Amino acid sequence: MAFNNFFKPKIENSKSKILDLIIIGAGPAGMSAAVYSSRRKLNTLVITGDIGGQTNWSAEVENYLGYDFMSGFELSQKFYQHVKKIDDDNALFDLELVQNDEVVKVEQIEKNFLVSTTKGEKFICRSVLVATGAQPRSLNIPGEKKLIGHGVTFCATCDGPLYRNKTIAVIGGGNSSMEAVLYLAKMAKFVYVININANFRGEITLAEEIQKLTNVELRQNTETLEMSGQGKLEKIKVKNKISGKEEWLTLDGIFEEIGYQPNSKVCADIVALNDKKEIIIDAHNRTSAPGIFAAGDVSSVPQKQIIIAAGEGAKAVLEIYNYLLPK
Repeated sequence: MAFNNFFKPKIENSKSKILDLIIIGAGPAGMSAAVYSSRRKLNTLVITGDIGGQTNWSAEVENYLGYDFMSGFELSQKFYQHVKKIDDDNALFDLELVQNDEVVKVEQIEKNFLVSTTKGEKFICRSVLVATGAQPRSLNIPGEKKLIGHGVTFCATCDGPLYRNKTIAVIGGGNSSMEAVLYLAKMAKFVYVININANFRGEITLAEEIQKLTNVELRQNTETLEMSGQGKLEKIKVKNKISGKEEWLTLDGIFEEIGYQPNSKVCADIVALNDKKEIIIDAHNRTSAPGIFAAGDVSSVPQKQIIIAAGEGAKAVLEIYNYLLPK
């Protein structure tokens, strides 16, 4: 099911009023923020390249309060329908959602902010909430770049069905990699799990489920060195860190699940970042720049979970509302 596009408001010729808030991103943090912003009657614009963000890539979500089980895409749809209902009711709420466009820069203009997009649109607002999430990290090893999209992928739920009855590998040892293994093992012929660490770093219940699978081989303490293939992935070179042994594994596909890089570039010039390039926030979601707030995986909040991102988005807007109140 495709998401609909919405009317795009334009701040041009100084005729339109300055917005109270621009929310950048429409993952769990951004959509939760949109709901709370509408309840506070803030004149709000949400700008996003897509709907759902990383949530769409989760094959199975079993720990979101109120839902026993659903796919990440289905959960994103639930979020979206809630926001869409608010967006459609313009008589009651002042919220607009712009899709298929992305913010490229946030600049400060006196007490306000100028937000520019890839399509050349410019908007002015009194406050900004950065909820841009993160993007997958890559291994940056020989052969990888040319094989991305040709056997090398970062999304198990997106591309998993293409590898039915194939031999594949999942790189990583955190929650996202374990979720990918459990999902892919249902359709793949055989799954190698390549983990550079000695043990999994994630939920114990996921690791226990993987241990039960008969078509999965764990390669702990193993580093991925190189990828090879003519036009498509054919094999990868791995090295056991303990023994030093190197070998080539013949594969049809590889799924990289080694973490994410925060999408903080849009405001990196005006807010403080930590060594992970996350936007540093305090307990009130405030950044180092007054009027700019952050929530979700792009921020320095340590735990990256859907429910935490949604809660952070709501909390951020409550703080923004207080910030915008006349002093």
